[in-house]
Amino acid sequence: MTTTPLTDLKDEPRIHFWAVPDLTGLDFDPLLARLLHEDPVTRVRLPNGEGHAWLVTRYEDVKFVSADPRFSRQAVYGRSITRVAPHFIPMEGAVGFADPPDHTRMRRVVGRAFSARALETLRGHAQSVMDRLLDRVEEHGPPADLMALVNRPFPLAMVSELMGVPEGDQPLMGRWTDGILTAGAGREAGERAKADMARYFTELIGRSHGTGQEFLAAVLADAVDEGTLDEQEAVGLAVLIQIGGAHAVRNNSANMIYALLTHPAQLARLRAEPALLPQAIEELLRYIPHRNAVGLSRIALEDVEVGGVRIPKDEAVYVSYLTANRDPAVFADPEEFDIGRADNPHVSFGYGPHYCPGSMLARIESTILLESLWTRFPDLRLAVPEEDIRWQRGALIRGPETLPVVW
Repeated sequence: MTTTPLTDLKDEPRIHFWAVPDLTGLDFDPLLARLLHEDPVTRVRLPNGEGHAWLVTRYEDVKFVSADPRFSRQAVYGRSITRVAPHFIPMEGAVGFADPPDHTRMRRVVGRAFSARALETLRGHAQSVMDRLLDRVEEHGPPADLMALVNRPFPLAMVSELMGVPEGDQPLMGRWTDGILTAGAGREAGERAKADMARYFTELIGRSHGTGQEFLAAVLADAVDEGTLDEQEAVGLAVLIQIGGAHAVRNNSANMIYALLTHPAQLARLRAEPALLPQAIEELLRYIPHRNAVGLSRIALEDVEVGGVRIPKDEAVYVSYLTANRDPAVFADPEEFDIGRADNPHVSFGYGPHYCPGSMLARIESTILLESLWTRFPDLRLAVPEEDIRWQRGALIRGPETLPVVW
């Protein structure tokens, strides 16, 4: 991993070229680690787009930028900002590109689908889906690839159920999601997959008008009928929730299993003290570097001081939730994976207006997966040495290609 200073002007911060390597397992990006401690508000250039952007890495600075209205997501769209992926992930008009009050209006609609009552209904469905998947694992016998048999189909089934996507269409959703969230596929493939998924949800929402059903496509259709959303906003929300719910949980849940299997002392403690599972999930969320590099940037609407550094108006700013979760000013021994960590204010689901609306669903899925997996297979272990696990290349959300296990 190398960084190249692109400017040596006396009073200008250096620009680090961030190649974003394909990292394996739970490895933390070495550039991110160094910047957190040595250059916490700095400038970077990423593989795609143009120019440079600011990168903010410390916990309090990350929270500040994430919540301060002087940093705009809406102002990002249409600019060729330096970025990881060759294409933008959210669609134009989607909630990911919105600022309050538009963002608040859109989030309110989505909140209906993530209500406590709706999630409790989904919990029962999730357990039923998981039981069927583990039946198939048992029938398959060891060795078995958990990515293919559990981690891929489980969150895809759950978010599809939430959206109202029929089971027969779930493989399409999986292929489109992979195309959108794999930087290595290229801009054309990513944009084509996004357009195909958008057409699908345009039709699904169109068929859902006036049905009175509770799945999210129908909720979005009702919001369009009420004038709360326009069609483009509704489709953008659907696409973002579908790809996030399927892909992020798929990879992060696989990373959770891998982390426990490669930290036997922590797994043994969890097996001895099952009441620690909720706390263990929070620590897994904090510890695992679940994404490569950074997500979507923001634009400074005026000159703003962050961590003692002036960020000029109209310049792009990224925050790193990964480094915020390793900030020693907040987390004792942040490099250690410790399921006994009780004080754990991690920001793995973001912070501020763009806090992930599916965070509770992700926690429910993770709880059911880990609890069910070790209840059914108490002697679960990797089928190959950990260094032989293959990891996805060019992925925006990190995870193994396969996760072979025996029991």
